Amino acid sequence: MTATPPDPDPQRTPGLEPGGGVRPGDTPPESGQTSGLSHREPTPPKATTGRVVIALIMVLVVLVAAMLLTQAFLLS
Repeated sequence: MTATPPDPDPQRTPGLEPGGGVRPGDTPPESGQTSGLSHREPTPPKATTGRVVIALIMVLVVLVAAMLLTQAFLLS
């Protein structure tokens, strides 16, 4: 058993010109399609999340810089 094709048969579709085109102003026949999403899209992160991450990185950089400066002064 063969499944029916999703596109209509061009020989039996009214309004088609030779070659499969349609006349100006005509709407071409619809093909079978799927609609909707298969999976729920994740929600984007809040703007505050990015700011918190940047602040934590900056605190880490300042701590590492302070540690390196402290070691440099203790060794000299």
